[in-house]
This record gives sequence, C-alpha cells and structure tokens, in this order.
Amino acid sequence: TDSDDVSDPEKEIIQEELKNMPFEDLIKLKEKLGAKVYNSTVLGINKKTETVQKKKFKRENKNRPREISFRKPVVSKKKKKNSTGPRDPRFDEKCGEFSRSEFKKRYSFVEDMRKNELIELRANLKKTEDPEEKIKLKRVIQRLDNQLKESSKQKEREESQSTAIQEAQQARDEGKTPIYTNKKQEKLRELVKQFKDLKETGKLKKHIEKRRKKNASR
Repeated sequence: TDSDDVSDPEKEIIQEELKNMPFEDLIKLKEKLGAKVYNSTVLGINKKTETVQKKKFKRENKNRPREISFRKPVVSKKKKKNSTGPRDPRFDEKCGEFSRSEFKKRYSFVEDMRKNELIELRANLKKTEDPEEKIKLKRVIQRLDNQLKESSKQKEREESQSTAIQEAQQARDEGKTPIYTNKKQEKLRELVKQFKDLKETGKLKKHIEKRRKKNASR
C-alpha cells in the first residue's frame, strides 16, 4: 500500500491503534510494510524529494552588471599580508615605541645639513645678480632660518623641562616640596631669555621696532 493513498484521519486511527503494540511487533510490521510506508504511516514522517532547478542568471545586455542571487553568499578574497615585504617603522609595533629624544639624537645630522645649506644659500645670494633669483633665494633662506630658530627653541624648551624634572626629583629626595612651573611661568622664562639673547647680540632695538610696526598695523 502506498503511503500517499492513506488519508490523514486514517493515519491518526492507525497511529492510535499502534500505540499499545509491543516493540517486537512494530519491528515486524516495519519489515513487512517497508521503511517508507512505516515512517509515513506510523511515525508521520513524509520525505518528498523535490528537484530544485538552479536559476541561471544571465545578462540581457553585456554592458549591464550580472544578476546574482542574494541567497548565495559573496566570498571576499582577502589579500594575505606579506610578512617579508617592506615595513614602515613609524607604524610597526615590532619596532618599539617612538622616543622623541632618541629620534632627535639619531637624526641630529639633519640640522647640521640645514646649517650648511643655509651658508651655501647666503653665498649664492651674494654672487647672483639676477633679481628674480635673489627673491627666490631670500625666501628659501628666510624659511630655512625660521626652521633652525624654531628647532633651537624647541631644544631649549626640552632642556628646561628636563632640568625642572631633575630639580623636582632632587627636592623630593631631600624631603622638600618640589616647585612646579605652569605654562605662563615657562612662557615668561622664555621671553626673559629671548630678551637677554637679543641684548647680547645687539638686535634688541631692531626687534622692538619690528614689534611696534607689527602692532601698529593691526
């Protein structure tokens, strides 16, 4: 008997009658009916094999993008990192942490190169007679001179901070209360030092006049 010919009410009646049947009799019944009919009638399991035809997606026009089923997962091909390739030490964890003092110590020759370049540019400025070339050289000299001055100021600030830290540590070691300077005090100290340097080099008067003109133009 085919399982599809048995209606649902009949299945329920048969299943109700088979509940009290011994296990050995159920096995014999399964062997007699076959696994397919037994599973459908007794257990209520009905497996239907359906042939699902896969839809082939084609492009109506070769210039249009290909239609792809949303059910099919898109596998992205990730590029493998080349461990043997070039590495940038600025962003590589294997190269350790960045140290500004160590960096400046190792690349201190760059500042010497700038100083030598500044000397050459000033020598070229004296030699050249071309007005346009003179303007270009003056701009480059001014920019390079400003960079060297700023680098020198930064170096002095770092040395001042290092000295202040050492003095505070020494005061703590001696059992005294360390004195810390704020940004205003540091700025005032820089201005005092700048004033002394300008006075020693004889550029103080020129600097004051320059500041007056700048303030008057505002």
